[in-house]
Amino acid sequence: MTIHGAVIIEQGVTFAIVSVRPEVTRYTQRLVETRMALSSFFPNMPIILMSQDNTGQPHYYGRKDIVDFLKTVRLDQIPWKEYHIY
Repeated sequence: MTIHGAVIIEQGVTFAIVSVRPEVTRYTQRLVETRMALSSFFPNMPIILMSQDNTGQPHYYGRKDIVDFLKTVRLDQIPWKEYHIY
C-alpha cells in the first residue's frame, strides 16, 4: 500500500500527517482504527489525518495543538512524500 504523508518537526515536536479519503475521517471508529494502524509505521509520534472536502479545503484530525498549527500552513508547504507500507 502507498500512502501520501509527511513527517514534520515543529517547535521540537515530531509528528506525522497522512492524507486519507473523507470516508476515513467521517466516522470516529474508522479514524481511530486508521491512526492505530499507522502507528507502527510512525512510532512514538502523534499522527494527524487530513482529508479534503469537495472544494479542496483540508480538514485535520488529531492532537489539537498540532491541528491548530496545521490550519496556519498551506498544503503546498507540507513536505509530502509517498510511503510504501507493506
